[in-house]
Amino acid sequence: MAETGAEVEGRADGRQRVLSHLAMLLFAALIAGSFTFGALTVPYIHAVPLNALRFVLAALLMGLAAFGVARKPFRFPVAPWRFGINGFLTAVYFVTMFIALTMTQPVATSAVYTLVPLMTAVTAYFIVGQRSGAAVLISLVLAGLGAIWVIFRGDVDALMRFDIGQGEVIYFVGCVAYAIYTPLIRRFNRGEPAMVLSFWTMLATALWLVAYGLADIVATDWTHLPALVWWVVLYLAIGPTAVCFFLIQFASAHLPAAKVIAYGYLVPAFVIVLEGLAGHGWASLSVAAGALVTVLGLLVLAALKER
Repeated sequence: MAETGAEVEGRADGRQRVLSHLAMLLFAALIAGSFTFGALTVPYIHAVPLNALRFVLAALLMGLAAFGVARKPFRFPVAPWRFGINGFLTAVYFVTMFIALTMTQPVATSAVYTLVPLMTAVTAYFIVGQRSGAAVLISLVLAGLGAIWVIFRGDVDALMRFDIGQGEVIYFVGCVAYAIYTPLIRRFNRGEPAMVLSFWTMLATALWLVAYGLADIVATDWTHLPALVWWVVLYLAIGPTAVCFFLIQFASAHLPAAKVIAYGYLVPAFVIVLEGLAGHGWASLSVAAGALVTVLGLLVLAALKER
């Protein structure tokens, strides 16, 4: 019996959702690397010049991929203010992240990132009208509690005193910006391919960063930076920037915003492993347990029916 058009479309949508889940799994691994490897550059270069360079390179790479390799037609975008807003929010997120890395440990910073899904569920409701069911909200709250445990380093006394570091507070501001950015991807979409959307967003982010940090960029002694910085910049430009922007643009078109960003729950677990493998020390069992709770939150979300 021949399949109906609706059945064929349903199967295609199912494949796209599976690919979206796999894309976000890769996204979480690449983002985790940005915490560990980004922390290595802290002694040598300020956060703004580092991120300005990574986004300029990433925009160039994505432009070559979109308009060269994929042969997408190059046109000035309709309503370019969309990318100005998303670029600004992205710039705020990445700058606060690297400033935070000068004040706190990568595991704690990555734990703050896991609060983004819960905030995204709220912003998605107001921006695009996406409603999260009770099961989704419960899993988000559960994972958020695990993240808070990691942020307070598994120290009950620190939690009771609300002893949170300045770095975590600064990065939290950036995470709020990111929670607004994610549902805006869907709200601002005008049907452009994911690669084209990624290019214009990265270009706008680069322009914001260059405009804001021009003095720091000029003051940076680029010719005497150690090779480590350039390797990290290359990784950041390709992995957590160009590739991740494409992955989140793709997944956001097929999954609810809260579920897309919920893959951030995996980031602290990846960071704990990377930090240990890099010789920076392994997290305590108490902190690792908090990270495990956030992973369980993701598993609950992944098991829930797509909406």
